[in-house]
Amino acid sequence: MKILIGHFTSESNEHVPYLGELKNFILGYGDEVQDLMHLRDVFKENDVEAIGSIYANGHTSGPVEKHAFEYILNRLITDVNKYRNDIDGILLLLHGASKIQDLPGSSGEPLILSKIRDIMGPYFPVAIVVDPHGNLNQYYCESATILRSYRESPHTDMYPTHQHVAQLLIDLIKDNRKTNAVYRKLPLILGGERSVSTDEPVRSINQLLDKVEQDERIMSASWHVGYIRHDSQNIGCSIVVVPSSKEYSEYANEVADMLANYVMDKRHEFHFHGNALEPEEALTTALDFAQGRVFITDSGDNTTSGATGANTYILRQFLAASDYQDKKILFATINDPNATRELLKQSEGDKVTFTVGQNIDELSQPVKLSGTIKRMGIVHNILGVKRKFGDVVTVAIDGAPIDVMVANVGISFAELHQYEAAQVDPYQYDIVIVKQGYIFPEINAIADMSIMSLTNGTTYQVAEKLPFRLIDRPMFPIDQF
Repeated sequence: MKILIGHFTSESNEHVPYLGELKNFILGYGDEVQDLMHLRDVFKENDVEAIGSIYANGHTSGPVEKHAFEYILNRLITDVNKYRNDIDGILLLLHGASKIQDLPGSSGEPLILSKIRDIMGPYFPVAIVVDPHGNLNQYYCESATILRSYRESPHTDMYPTHQHVAQLLIDLIKDNRKTNAVYRKLPLILGGERSVSTDEPVRSINQLLDKVEQDERIMSASWHVGYIRHDSQNIGCSIVVVPSSKEYSEYANEVADMLANYVMDKRHEFHFHGNALEPEEALTTALDFAQGRVFITDSGDNTTSGATGANTYILRQFLAASDYQDKKILFATINDPNATRELLKQSEGDKVTFTVGQNIDELSQPVKLSGTIKRMGIVHNILGVKRKFGDVVTVAIDGAPIDVMVANVGISFAELHQYEAAQVDPYQYDIVIVKQGYIFPEINAIADMSIMSLTNGTTYQVAEKLPFRLIDRPMFPIDQF
């Protein structure tokens, strides 16, 4: 058995002032794609030959520059054409949150599947793993043989889901079964910070999905939160159910209706994860907390959802504080390539005066600082990707118990290996400020309190106050019904 595999990820935030270029993607080709997608073991166990096309992980940024997307699309479609007579199936990871420059309909994922269907026809087995924080439409889902999302947010089940869907596809090919996904759009709009899987009602929704998948008539069932960082007619939550074979399609439609009703009945229960506070209250609560370490997430500058990571707003908050209550404070990180370049000309232990802040808008206005360089390190990506993503310099600021990590990329320091690569020990600090929304598991494990500061910015969290023009209406909670 031969299966062609590929990967395209981009959370495209149209509110940031730049495009996602090809240089912003982590790229892989050929045999290494199955390792980057964590599929080698499941293919080996099933005696499957993997044909790796392209792995393109764009993390988060602005809309994808059209030539960058064309390169990724052309590589994938060229390989589908090349191997069309040899392969038994196709397995893709298509995140679902891309917006492509100048592309009608905006999202790249449906176009990828449409191009594949043009070559392989409507019946060829195509399985797609998607991120729950992606937007779907009816054509896209019903053109897929299998479409299944991760359950957990944060995505602790990402790679197991890759492997699970690979096994579903392998079994379907072996049994020569036919099926197609069933789709339901919900009039419900949520951000990821209101749908963390350890919280209700998401925990109960996931338990119901697991129960549904125990039915031999159902291959998979998914609830999709959606992505709200660019305006699109596809925004909103959705349900996708895949019957184990076409003979159960009618039953899958019944299940999809049941799941859709269940989620909508829970719509008033969705809430922000953890302690969501307005910025001034977040500051005073962190400084007053006496029971251990506090992590503050700068939710309006959440780089895991496409923000720049350049905002200096909370830094200016802390610099203006009159009493630090003997707290040691770390900013991890502020994205400023120019400041990083100048700091990298110095050495650890050097005294420096520099300006941080890209001055994109009022939130990222420059701040002049003096201090001592403590560490020079590298930036690792999140989700366990231990590859160099950029450079980071940590500076101890004069006159305040504050260390600022200045990086040449926008990234959230959400995992401990990132601090290790930067040569910074988060255990040495009482307050750590990170560029994310909901707190990620590894840093949550070392936090005695976590606070989501409801800052303004390109990832402002109150979805019902965002200016959507293309969405279907009515849509809860923008509209009440």
